[in-house]
Amino acid sequence: MADKDLQVREKQEVQTQAETTRNIPVYIPAVDIYETQDALKLVADMPGVSPENVDIDLRDDQLTIRGTVTLEGEGETMLLREYGVGDYFRQFTLGRVIDQSKIEAAMKNGVLTLTLPKVDKAKPRKVEVKIA
Repeated sequence: MADKDLQVREKQEVQTQAETTRNIPVYIPAVDIYETQDALKLVADMPGVSPENVDIDLRDDQLTIRGTVTLEGEGETMLLREYGVGDYFRQFTLGRVIDQSKIEAAMKNGVLTLTLPKVDKAKPRKVEVKIA
């Protein structure tokens, strides 16, 4: 792999359409999307987000991902922060090739994986001609 293939990507802050009640930045999570014969797999980095703080909404072919970070643990006080902490927000428009009723999500170690199955393709068939 050449050096130019490995580049650090800076976090991008986003302005959401709705106002938030938290006074922290909202970032666009970096994603990778893979395609297999049966599905698309979307992998989003959302460090600091626990599985119960992920909200995935699907409405009118619009897939919305929200992740809320927990700033400090119980009994903890932040002394030094060198990493930009904030919530995550990203939207995708899904095409007709995705079977929206079968979308699955999993979250592990701050990485969200969405499996977006493709619809069954129309199978070729032969039409039988009946004798009238």
